[in-house]
Amino acid sequence: MIAAIDVYYPEDGSAVAGAVIFKDYTDSREYRKYTCHIPKTEAYMPGEFYKRELPCIMAVLEIVKEDIDTVIIDGYVDLGEKPGLGWYLWKALDYKKDIIGVAKKYFMGSDAVKVFRGKSKRPLYITSAGIEPSKAAGLIENMHGKNRIPDLLKLADSLCRGGR
Repeated sequence: MIAAIDVYYPEDGSAVAGAVIFKDYTDSREYRKYTCHIPKTEAYMPGEFYKRELPCIMAVLEIVKEDIDTVIIDGYVDLGEKPGLGWYLWKALDYKKDIIGVAKKYFMGSDAVKVFRGKSKRPLYITSAGIEPSKAAGLIENMHGKNRIPDLLKLADSLCRGGR
């Protein structure tokens, strides 16, 4: 099973993490959805985003009942030579799950694989741990949906935003 996870931060210092669970990258619908409210989060610190986001991702993963093989996050696994959020997640999961990072903006120095979906002229930037980046990019490229952002990743975003 695959989990696409996103986190939303309302202005009150809390967070809502959403996880969309699905069986195959080409699925058009989710298998199950989860949300988790986190009452208090760390303040955002430039260069240390993982300190804010990782506890939220781990909180929603704790309530997921399915056996997850891969976690897709909104962000980077690595930032070139530096670890990113996905690397810290991979470490927190004892290096036992594949992690795929899907970012919408380029991070200077990143070695992300560019994926163009739909008719968009703007790429998605794919990084990974536990799976070759080129393979991860192919999986994201072939996800269901006609737009730049695959449908189930978009659902993860709207799920956490709707859980305010």
